[in-house]
Amino acid sequence: MATTAAMPTAKKRPRARRKRASTLPAIKLSELLPSHIDLRDPLKAVLVCPDCETWVPITGMYSKVQKLVPHHTGKAGVAAALHCRSSNRSIEWDMTIPEWRQALTDAVKEASSRQATTVLPKPFSPQTDRTLRARAERTPAGRLADWNAVLPRVADADKNRQAIPAGDAPTEGPAVPLDTLHPRRPAR
Repeated sequence: MATTAAMPTAKKRPRARRKRASTLPAIKLSELLPSHIDLRDPLKAVLVCPDCETWVPITGMYSKVQKLVPHHTGKAGVAAALHCRSSNRSIEWDMTIPEWRQALTDAVKEASSRQATTVLPKPFSPQTDRTLRARAERTPAGRLADWNAVLPRVADADKNRQAIPAGDAPTEGPAVPLDTLHPRRPAR
């Protein structure tokens, strides 16, 4: 399609970017935790914003001043879009990439030394040990013999439980009803 003089064309517009840096002091890399900085690819370096605690890329790697990318607080699409105080905050490179790698390695070693490497089982008491050994040595026939030996004592206990002790009737007052009562509703 050919362009004619009657067809409107878009004119060049200036890019609307903030050139203003944050008024907060520069972020020193040495003051951040090594695990909150990612310099594995220096041209795509990111770090955790000290204010909103989100991972933010660093812009201006080819220029004299490096800054945090302007970003919002809160999750995308959930919270209100408020600019973080640390947007466009300058960064002070007071450590080199090899120094950062060494600090990260030291932090990993320190964290791994805090974690238990082996879990030792709790020792058994002598009574528990005897009980477990006796259970392991028992056979089904032995269990049946033990149960048959206990049955007469169980039958005696049941008989004693069913016997009515002497003197259970109250000396004064009405007799205790022995029949189950079924209340009836009055007719309407």
